[in-house]
Amino acid sequence: MATNTQLHASPSKPVARIAISQTALDELGLDANTWRVLTDSIFPSARTADGIALAVRYCQARGLDVLKRPVHVVPMWSKAQGREIETVWPGINEVQVTAARTGQYAGIDRPVFGPDVTRTFAGKARTDNGWREISVEVTYPAWCEVTVYRLVDDHRCPFTETVFWEETYSRAGGAHSEVPTAMWVKRPRGQLLKCAKAASLRAAFPEEAGYTAEEMAGKSVEPDELTARQEPSQPQAAEPEAPAPAPTEALDDAFKAKVAKLVARAQQVSAWGQAIEYVRTRFTDEQLHYALRELHKASTAATAQAA
Repeated sequence: MATNTQLHASPSKPVARIAISQTALDELGLDANTWRVLTDSIFPSARTADGIALAVRYCQARGLDVLKRPVHVVPMWSKAQGREIETVWPGINEVQVTAARTGQYAGIDRPVFGPDVTRTFAGKARTDNGWREISVEVTYPAWCEVTVYRLVDDHRCPFTETVFWEETYSRAGGAHSEVPTAMWVKRPRGQLLKCAKAASLRAAFPEEAGYTAEEMAGKSVEPDELTARQEPSQPQAAEPEAPAPAPTEALDDAFKAKVAKLVARAQQVSAWGQAIEYVRTRFTDEQLHYALRELHKASTAATAQAA
């Protein structure tokens, strides 16, 4: 006959999707049930305990409730380490809340979208079953413009930023793919809107607002740069004469076409400031000088034509 203890034996506790030691839980100030909720419900796409622990630490430092999911665990490719690493970035809602807490947030206008563009993206994309060749057609707005208002000396001042879809969307294979992630295929306008809001909030509240998870997903930890093609070094003759400077390949036709496309986009929405900021963070040396010179010529011509 079964004993009373056997009849009332307590069921085993559910096991968290990602294991963590009791010592680590104690350091985070969490119990096993809360950890299970974090791994299974709050951060279901996180792959490591370190990624979730980083999110918890971020929220503790900022005085945020991690169970409200104010931040996201975002995998980013590290060229230095040759693998993906998990990083933590705030969601757009957290950035808006941070701006509102300053007491100087004064509203936001309805977004303005550019014309729709339809393009087929093809290439390798990382899936749960490894890398696969994928082709997908996406219709998306060319750009989105958002204006955020901040009270400056009791004046309601606008801060407007324009974000371009093709420069912003998240790639399914990080820097190794041109194929958009499933979310950017499913919500091309909504994802771009989040990024445009984030850019305008940073312009209005530079000390409070930073980059968001929507902007960093699918990116590389190290900034991508357009670099000149390197030719194999040639053996040098003994005691050579001082050679003339070798012609650079940094300003090739592909680079000039890229700059021309950027200038055309900036001219379409008068986003000269953003375009200048973009080239300063992407290019160096001759490439930077060339891009700035082309932007200056185009903006000067546009101003003269408007007058």
